[in-house]
Amino acid sequence: MASSVNKIQAIRGMNDILPGESPLWHYLESRVVACLGSYGYREIRLPILEKTELFSRSIGAVTDIVEKEMYTFDDRNGDSLSLRPEGTASCIRACEQHGLLYNQIQRLWYMGPMFRHERPQKGRLRQFHQIGAEAFGLPGPDIDAELIVMTARLWKLLGIDKHVTLEINSLGTAASRNHYRQVLSEFLSAFKEQLDEDSQRRLHTNPLRILDSKDPNTQALMAGAPALADYLDADSREHFARLKAILDQAGISYTVNPRLVRGLDYYGYTVFEWVTDRLGAQGTICAGGRYNGLVEQLGGRPTPAVGFAMGIERLLLLLQTLEKVPAGIGPETAVYVLAVGDTSAYALAVAEQIRERCPTLVVQNHCGGGGFKSQMKKADKSGALYALIIGEEEAASHRVTLKYLREARDQQTLPIAEAINKIVTATATPTI
Repeated sequence: MASSVNKIQAIRGMNDILPGESPLWHYLESRVVACLGSYGYREIRLPILEKTELFSRSIGAVTDIVEKEMYTFDDRNGDSLSLRPEGTASCIRACEQHGLLYNQIQRLWYMGPMFRHERPQKGRLRQFHQIGAEAFGLPGPDIDAELIVMTARLWKLLGIDKHVTLEINSLGTAASRNHYRQVLSEFLSAFKEQLDEDSQRRLHTNPLRILDSKDPNTQALMAGAPALADYLDADSREHFARLKAILDQAGISYTVNPRLVRGLDYYGYTVFEWVTDRLGAQGTICAGGRYNGLVEQLGGRPTPAVGFAMGIERLLLLLQTLEKVPAGIGPETAVYVLAVGDTSAYALAVAEQIRERCPTLVVQNHCGGGGFKSQMKKADKSGALYALIIGEEEAASHRVTLKYLREARDQQTLPIAEAINKIVTATATPTI
C-alpha cells in the first residue's frame, strides 16, 4: 500500500546535481581552477550567510538585488542576515577582517552557491553557482587586461572561444557618473510615460540601469540619449584607452558597448562581459569590472580592486549546447570484485590491496550477496574492464580469477600479487 505522506520536493529554482551530472561539474571546475592557479590566483573560501548590511552597503540599497531578490531573515538574536547574492562583497569583508589588503597585492578566487529570489528559467536559478576572481592593490589597466586575457584563455581550453564575444565599457569615476546620472535623468524625464515600468521606477533611483533595458520602446528612446563616454573624466578616458591598447596587443577582440553598465552599484572605470548568442536571453557567461571605491565603502582603506564572476550553470549549458563535453569524463570502474560464497571479507581485503597499489583506479566491491550469474551481470553493467572472481577455492588458495570483460581473452586464475600486477600494468599501458 502506497504511503499517504506527501513527498517533500526541492525548492523551486534550487536544483539537485545528480551523480550522472556531477562529473561534468568536476570537469569544468577543475579546468577553471587550474587556469586561475596558473596566473597566481589563490583560493579563499567564504560563508554563504552574511549580515544583510554587507550587501545593502555594497550592492546598493535601491538595486533590484537588494530590493527584490535577496533571501533575508532575522535570526534568533534579531540580526538581519542574508544568503549571499554575489561573492565580491563577502571577499572584501573576509580580506578586511583578516588583514589581507593593507599594503598588499592579492589575487584571489572563490567558488560556490549564490542565492537570488528570481523567476526560475533556463540559465537563471534561485540557487546558482559562480566562480569569481578578485585582484586587490593594483590600480592600472594591466590587471584589468590580465583578467580578460585569463578568461579568453579559459574559453580556448574549453573549446568555446569561437562562440563567445567580449563587450567592454568604462563607467568613469563616481563624480563623472553622478554628473551623467543627472543629465540622463533630465533627458529621460521628458519621456517618462513611454518608459517601461522598471525603467520608470529606476528613473530617479538608478537611471544608469535604464541603459541596458531590454524593452524595445525604451531601447529606441535610449538611441537619442546622451552618451556616458562624453561625460568621462580625463583619468577614466586614459585608463580605458590603455586597456584597449593592451587588449589589441594581446590579440583579444572586443566591442565597446556604451550601454554596458552592470547591475551592481559599486562598479567604476572598466566593466566587461563575455556573451554568447547560443543560450537565448541568458547570454552572459562571465562579467566583471573595476570597483576601486568598494573597500573604503565597507570600512577599509582606499584600495584599487577589479574582478569577475562566471556562472557555472550557464557555462555547462554552453558546453552541452556546443557538444564540447569530452567523452569519458568522470571516474570509470576499472575492476569489479565478485565475492561468491562466504568470501566477502577476503574480497574486501583484495580490493584494498589493489587500491593500495594504485589509488587512482576505481575498484568496486560487490555487496549484497547473490549468485555468480547475477554478480556477473552487475559487473558487466558497471562498465568495468576486469572482474576479479573470488570463490571459496580462490580464497583458500590465496588466488583470484581474473576475467576480461571488454576483451576476447581467456580468464586466468592467478596468485593475488600477480593478478594485481596485471591490472595495474594494463591500466597504464594499452595491453597486458
